[in-house]
Amino acid sequence: MLTLLIFGASRGLGKALAEEHLARGWQVIATVRKPHAIDDLTARYGTALEVEVLDTTDWDAVDGLRGRLSGRTLDLLFVNAGILGPTPAIGEVEADAFSELLLVNALAPLRIVDRFVDLVKSGGTAAVMSSQLGSIAGNDSGGFEAYRISKAALDMGLRSIAARRVDSGITFLAVAPGWVRTEMGGPAAPLGVEDSIPRLADMLEHRSGSGGIAYVSYEDREIAW
Repeated sequence: MLTLLIFGASRGLGKALAEEHLARGWQVIATVRKPHAIDDLTARYGTALEVEVLDTTDWDAVDGLRGRLSGRTLDLLFVNAGILGPTPAIGEVEADAFSELLLVNALAPLRIVDRFVDLVKSGGTAAVMSSQLGSIAGNDSGGFEAYRISKAALDMGLRSIAARRVDSGITFLAVAPGWVRTEMGGPAAPLGVEDSIPRLADMLEHRSGSGGIAYVSYEDREIAW
């Protein structure tokens, strides 16, 4: 049985991605911030779902999970946790809010990948939930500047991790799920979760074993860094 470890599965895209893999017959280890957040999935899938309660910025909790998973082998490591953060123009963003955004969207996911990637088998995949807004080459409109910066930082960090493990046989992916109607994406988004997540899971399956690193959309389309 294939195994997924996903960080940030309480709701939205993370929960949907966990559920998609459970439906495809995977063993899923999912982290949530609050107990009972995904009890509905546990009721449906039983022991195929293992739930761990932690905050991705709680270093001790994250390292404790790493210790408990020693000896396990992962086919897919996926770090989904993230926040939108402040939306004013960058010149109006408060330092504390920006620091929190970078902590949650960049440092915490990268720290997790760097600590857990050795559990991923050769031929497996380590992925982070990025955004097309993180593309430096594609930014010709501005807007959501703090969020864009946090995702560009995430993508850069993942490239560094991949460069240090160039011979690992692991595929590293920065994934853009599209603009999806979730609590963070808002009601105006053109995609439903059902439009994005099954195709995202298909893309992950298609890219598995390819090696190297890619910045890729849920449609399996490469994005300019």
